[in-house]
Amino acid sequence: MSRSWPLIALLLFLPLWLAASYGVRYGLMEAAQWVGLCSQPGEIWQCQVRSLLGLGIHFQVIAWSALGLALVAQLVAGRLGRWLAVLALVFGLPALVLYTASIAVFAVVLAGLRLVR
Repeated sequence: MSRSWPLIALLLFLPLWLAASYGVRYGLMEAAQWVGLCSQPGEIWQCQVRSLLGLGIHFQVIAWSALGLALVAQLVAGRLGRWLAVLALVFGLPALVLYTASIAVFAVVLAGLRLVR
């Protein structure tokens, strides 16, 4: 296995992850069909996911997790620091898309800087 394989895999994974995040935003969070379905009492699992994700967005859990991971990745040397930076990107990209861009932009920039260091 070559040394560039993890970089290629990361460059293929991140755009797919970003597209999936946009799918969640426009397909689940902003779709009018879910507003009507989730206003009625019932046990639809998509409504529970939407509710939990809404709470996570409201309390900025995803963005703060990404920022925390990116800060720790700056302090940790070697391979573990790179993996923490990748994990920060995994949390940071959905945070950018899901209404918490003000905090998530710092996490994504810090994680990107850690990856190129």
